[in-house]
Amino acid sequence: MNEHALYGFQTLRLAVVMGTSEIASAVAVALTGAGYGVAMVHDPFPPVIRRGMAFHDALYDDPVTVGGVVGERAEHLLEIAGVLARRARVAVTPLSLGELLAYRAADILVDARLQKDRITPDFRRLARLTIGMGPKFAVGVNCDIAIETRPARAGAVLTSGETEAADGKARALGGVGRERFVYSDRDGVWRTPMDVGMWVPKNFVVGRHDGFPIRAPFDGHLRGIARDGAIAPAGVKLVEIDPRGRESCWTGMDARGLELANACVRAIELQPARAQRTVA
Repeated sequence: MNEHALYGFQTLRLAVVMGTSEIASAVAVALTGAGYGVAMVHDPFPPVIRRGMAFHDALYDDPVTVGGVVGERAEHLLEIAGVLARRARVAVTPLSLGELLAYRAADILVDARLQKDRITPDFRRLARLTIGMGPKFAVGVNCDIAIETRPARAGAVLTSGETEAADGKARALGGVGRERFVYSDRDGVWRTPMDVGMWVPKNFVVGRHDGFPIRAPFDGHLRGIARDGAIAPAGVKLVEIDPRGRESCWTGMDARGLELANACVRAIELQPARAQRTVA
C-alpha cells in the first residue's frame, strides 16, 4: 500500500452500501459506474440467498464478479483503500457501519438491506446524502430520499412521504410466487452441502436448519440458497427454486435489481449539490 492509494481514498467520492444481497450488489455496480468508490457493509440479517447475483461471498474470499465489477474483501483502512484504488472494484467489508465511517465520512449512504420488520434508525447525519430502499423509510425522518421496492411501484423515487409497508407477497417468477421459497420456522444454524445453480428434484433434502431437514418444494435449479453455516432466525428465506427450466438464471443482475439500482442513481441526480464533495 502506498500513500497515493490512501490519498485517493480520502479524496474519492465514497458511497457506502448497507447490505450484500443481490439488490445491494446491483446498487454497488451502478454507483461504481457512476464514478463512486463503493464500500459494502455486511448485515447478517436476513441471510443472503441469491449469492450468484451478489458480492456477498467475497466476505469469504471467494472470487466474485457482478456486472463486470469485482468484489473483494477488505478488513481495514489499508485494504479498503487498496481495493478502491483499482478500476471496477468494490470493497466488501465485515466492519460495522460505525467502524467504516470512522475512517472517513461518506458522500452517499444507501440502506439496501430491504429489512421489512426491523426498526430503521435515522441515518441522515452519517453522510451528505442518505437513501433508504424499501419499507420503513420516511423522507426527512430517517433518510433524505427513499425508493419504493414493492413490485407495483418498484423504482419510484420519493422526495417526500414514506415508502409502503411490506405486504408479504413474493414477486412471481415463472408464474410461481411465494411457493418457490422455503422459509425457516425456528432460530438455528443452517447447514447444507448444496450451492447456487445446482439442480434438485422435488422433496430433495437441500440442507438442515437447526437439525431439521429442508426439502425442495419442486424440481428446479437453486436460484438462491443460504451459505453453509449461516445463522438464520425464524421466518427468513433459506432456499429459492427457479421454476423456469432451461430459462432458469442464478447469476448476473436480474431486471428488478437493475431497476432499483438505476433508481438509486436517479435519486442522487436529484440532489447533485449534496452528493458532490469539493476537495481542496
